[in-house]
Amino acid sequence: MTKKQIILNNIFWGFILWLFGYILGIVFFAFVPKDQIGFYILPFGTALTLWVLLKKIKREEFLCYIGVGMFWTLIAVILDYLFIVKLFKSADYYKPDVYLYYALTFVLPILVGWYKFKGKKV
Repeated sequence: MTKKQIILNNIFWGFILWLFGYILGIVFFAFVPKDQIGFYILPFGTALTLWVLLKKIKREEFLCYIGVGMFWTLIAVILDYLFIVKLFKSADYYKPDVYLYYALTFVLPILVGWYKFKGKKV
């Protein structure tokens, strides 16, 4: 894979994962308390993220998974700000569920990278 393909792959999957949570948030808005939407999305988003990391993301080095985590987190923070905080004027968006979501977005790629490369010479 070329660097360009890797970057496009990161953008694509980072956006798809964010969009999945965004759409679930809109769906859940009608069914669950507003302040708990994030906790309802979390298991679905975590499962999809793990599937993507295990099946779709292949990197040659462990450090690349740290980059994936940083990149996906940056995508999530920027798109959340633009399409939730600004678009819906949601001043009270940043709560524990959102911080947990950002933490998992960063940490899950690192954990999966560690799992894939454990026992291999780095």
